[in-house]
Amino acid sequence: MEPTSASVSDFIDAVASPTRKRDAHTLVDLMTRITGQEPVMWGPTIVGFGTYHYRYASGREGDAGAAGFSPRKAATTVYLPDGVGAYTDQLARLGAHTTGAGCLYLKDLSKIDLDVLEDIITESYQRVTAGTFGQRTANSGS
Repeated sequence: MEPTSASVSDFIDAVASPTRKRDAHTLVDLMTRITGQEPVMWGPTIVGFGTYHYRYASGREGDAGAAGFSPRKAATTVYLPDGVGAYTDQLARLGAHTTGAGCLYLKDLSKIDLDVLEDIITESYQRVTAGTFGQRTANSGS
């Protein structure tokens, strides 16, 4: 997936769910502060911040957003390119959520500890942009 020139504001304004829209605005502010990067649309539905380079064991490689989210219908997806496994302790304190391999699913940011979420996103962003994450063979991606 590649970054596009689509408007992040227009994308968020078009989100139907008031909760997802509110949470999207909160995440834009949070991730902009954490990364120091402006939000960019990656494809039609992912808001990304910064980039990192990945390389799979198969030899496939590319660039992806180093932090990002998507306000999906069922939940807002926060992408953790380095996977959720490193965040077991923080996730136990986060509040209501579910996870996938590299995704954190949040139905309502008002029901979680935003300081814990900020810690997770900060740590993930620092890992993937440190220059070593993308050099290993990883099951990473956005």
